[in-house]
Amino acid sequence: MISASSLAKTPSPPYYAVIFASRRPHGDRGYDQMAERMVALASQMPGFLGVESVRDVDGFGITVSYWESEDAIRQWKAHAEHQIAQRTGKAVWYTDYIVRIAKVERDYCRMPEQLRQPSSSAKPTEIPPST
Repeated sequence: MISASSLAKTPSPPYYAVIFASRRPHGDRGYDQMAERMVALASQMPGFLGVESVRDVDGFGITVSYWESEDAIRQWKAHAEHQIAQRTGKAVWYTDYIVRIAKVERDYCRMPEQLRQPSSSAKPTEIPPST
């Protein structure tokens, strides 16, 4: 699966995040193979920007995928092979889960500039000081 130390290389905002939090019982039951297939498939979809994923020893995990638009997210959700993975997840892999979709308005990071995806704005994103 995805290394916990891998940070997605996203462009400057705005873009969208699909946040999938889940709890899995112990045992693989084909999960790792399907998860790898889904990342490979998603990375070929128009509008896909990247993914980050972690899971702890108790089975709690969070996967965040990043997308250019809500339409790209809808296309991914409707993809036939992804639909199979969703049905299998509900029936076999997840004891519970939640999906949240958010628009990323701004971000900031500590990351070498060469790892940052180029963007049309070519300007670092800044957060104004809070008052």
